[in-house]
Amino acid sequence: MAHKPSLPKGTRDFNPLEVARRNHIISVVKKHFVLSGFGPIETPSFENYETLMGKYGEEGDRLVFKILNSGDFLSKITPDQYATPNAQSWTPLLSEKALRYDLTVPFARYVVMHQNELTMPFKRYQIQPVWRADRPQKGRYREFYQCDADVVGSDSLFQEIELIQLYDAVFSELGLSGARLKMNNRKVLTGIAEVIGAPELLIPFTVALDKLDKIGQEAVVQEMLAQGISEESIERARPLFEISGHSDEVLVQLASFLASSEVGLQGVAELKFVLEGINQVNLSVIDIEVEVTLARGLNYYTGMIFEVAAPASVGIGSIGGGGRYDDLTAIFGLSGISGVGISFGLDRIYLVMEALALFPDTIVSRPSVLFAHFGEREAMACLPVIQSLRSLGVSCELYPSAAKMQKQIKYADQRSIPWVVLIGSQEMEQQIAVVKHMADGAQVSLPWSELPEWLQAQER
Repeated sequence: MAHKPSLPKGTRDFNPLEVARRNHIISVVKKHFVLSGFGPIETPSFENYETLMGKYGEEGDRLVFKILNSGDFLSKITPDQYATPNAQSWTPLLSEKALRYDLTVPFARYVVMHQNELTMPFKRYQIQPVWRADRPQKGRYREFYQCDADVVGSDSLFQEIELIQLYDAVFSELGLSGARLKMNNRKVLTGIAEVIGAPELLIPFTVALDKLDKIGQEAVVQEMLAQGISEESIERARPLFEISGHSDEVLVQLASFLASSEVGLQGVAELKFVLEGINQVNLSVIDIEVEVTLARGLNYYTGMIFEVAAPASVGIGSIGGGGRYDDLTAIFGLSGISGVGISFGLDRIYLVMEALALFPDTIVSRPSVLFAHFGEREAMACLPVIQSLRSLGVSCELYPSAAKMQKQIKYADQRSIPWVVLIGSQEMEQQIAVVKHMADGAQVSLPWSELPEWLQAQER
């Protein structure tokens, strides 16, 4: 007996309605990308192993899906290596390529390879799937889409302000209110590491700090201790856990804590500038807050960092994030190119909108009109009418065979098709069509010539 097929964990199939809803989100995001001056690019689903590895920190690197070399993938393993198996040292020999983990590192690679073709500042958007070998759970998948917008070639903080406006514009059109945009600055975190006396442990410190809202203060302390951060340094950092209040108040407290750190105060100044810029515009649905413990676990951020939290009522977590990465292209040999970008988490935004019933009823995955099939002669007569309707933008289809009318009506009902057109032998002789409204059973008879215009009017 054949085994029942299954999907790899962390992946999903999508039915027509789900695809239509996802396309609705993508169309809104894409619309506002274009309105803000971003142009589209696409990159391959997999990159060279060396392009991706070492760009996401130790935790991120572990989540990169490696692609096994074709053919004799063990050919590069020496007899000595066989004798002492080591997965970490073997991986670069077994795998020359990997599935992309995000869209930002491939974008940096793209900029370096095409630098002579680009007009700076270069603004791009990219909507493609990415893959992470993460533990699947609600709102976290191993294959998911990212919708990114990035600007490279400008270090102006007005770009950060524009990206926050972009978040607000998208969520406003989607009807998604109550999202919180948390922001911080990696320079602030660098300053904190200096003040607590652990500058050499910035990365493990920020990785642990970023988990505060997920695992709690004491668990974060234990992780810091495990990473070699001293109890004395942790005690110096504890006042950070108590900083609270309005964003302006947080910045005052933060400036006091970082008084001895030049780079830390620079980060505070950048946060203040962005807040002042946001105060000049009217955000519709997003609440802004400075969160000192926000770190984001990606090593390439150097300045402002963002994370958008879904409304608390849905319990899904972040639905977007990003930041500034002044040094990212330098890893590919191109220095002096500053960049900043954000990402929309399509799959999590979908879950939020589904939970809050925000999808419009007009999003459909079925035709508006079904032409019943009475026989070959009658079906042939329907073809030019169907063509006319489609040319007017009315979606319609012909039932493919002369099945019992009850079966055809049931098909229309199950697919929620609102109109059924009946053209039998008698209607053919009179060149009329009977249009049945599935919702209430009402019928109207129309000349063939009037049918396209009448059905088009029902679509409005």
